[in-house]
Amino acid sequence: MWNLKNNQLSKEFNFNSFEEAIKFISVLAGICTKENHHPEIVNQYSKVTISFCTHDAGNIVTDLDYKLSKLIDEIVI
Repeated sequence: MWNLKNNQLSKEFNFNSFEEAIKFISVLAGICTKENHHPEIVNQYSKVTISFCTHDAGNIVTDLDYKLSKLIDEIVI
């Protein structure tokens, strides 16, 4: 579930290994590049935390953020 806090959407993803987490980040990078919308990504071994907002709209959450969150949820590792 995505959390809305301090004008950002964020979510934590947990994987079985560091390698799975990195694979997820790699797929995520391709999606974000295609959408031209780049989140903050924090990797701690098998945990990946993503947070983002739309900087061009004044650092608030917009439809672009919700679209990206749905695309990220569709990533299958």
